[in-house]
Amino acid sequence: MKTQRRVLLSLLWIQICCLRVQMKVEQSPGVLTLQEGRNSSLICNYSISMTSVQWFQQNPDGRLISLFYIASGMQQKGRLKSTINSKERYSQLYIRDSQPGDSATYFCAVETQCSADTCSLYTKP
Repeated sequence: MKTQRRVLLSLLWIQICCLRVQMKVEQSPGVLTLQEGRNSSLICNYSISMTSVQWFQQNPDGRLISLFYIASGMQQKGRLKSTINSKERYSQLYIRDSQPGDSATYFCAVETQCSADTCSLYTKP
């Protein structure tokens, strides 16, 4: 009888430990070329609920700069602005009046939240 309990507990632990989340994050456009003084924007789409989005800038010298950490609404820093639409699952980074110093790689990172709709237990047949 004790052996059966150990086996059942072990199986339950294996199922719980294998929780997984499938998420897709896409940024568009993939490549953006700006002319000085022009405005532009980048969009970060994500496939599941999230708690926040971060926007980063990586300069040609490799230095990484955090631009925004946004969970709702809009934030602005000088010529840069970020908005988030949690319902539609996207965030946008706006660059106004682009300058030569804006030449960099921009990317987003999404912090997720797990719910019954977005997480599932991984089970092997």
